[in-house]
Amino acid sequence: MEELLEDAFELEDKEELMNEMMNRYGQDILKLVYSYVNNKEVAEDLTQDIFVKFYKSLHTFKRKSKLKTWLWRIAINHCKDFLKSWYNKHVIITEDTTYIETREEMVEEVVIQKEADGQLISALMTLPIKYREAIYLFYYEELLIKEIAELTEVGISTVKTRLRRAKALLEESLGEK
Repeated sequence: MEELLEDAFELEDKEELMNEMMNRYGQDILKLVYSYVNNKEVAEDLTQDIFVKFYKSLHTFKRKSKLKTWLWRIAINHCKDFLKSWYNKHVIITEDTTYIETREEMVEEVVIQKEADGQLISALMTLPIKYREAIYLFYYEELLIKEIAELTEVGISTVKTRLRRAKALLEESLGEK
């Protein structure tokens, strides 16, 4: 499928390429962004900004990497810029949490699973961003350590160290030691 994206890029059909990239990677980028900002609405806004930035920057793509890698790099940099921004540091955003009703026979299982997931997510969100980023890319996006190193612009050994340290912090936070 990457070849089709490259072909669309060569034909300079930017709208088709943009639609395909959004359909293909939109949810993945949204999840990545959420892992940085921990707020659904902000993550959705930033994801839109990322795709606009991607579209406007297509003419600068030098083909030294795949389009997907380039898009992820844009997303990561955009998230880091947002986290450093005045807006992020001074504006408080509240998130509306709504609950979905489930069938009675599944309620207990769902409650137990939600509690476990919630504890893990809460512990994950307390990690420093460099550890959270490594965990997310490795476990949720299933990227190779080499790919994570390329995306985050750090060495392979640094990625390994961050993963190891993040696991240790999570175990400590969840009381599993």
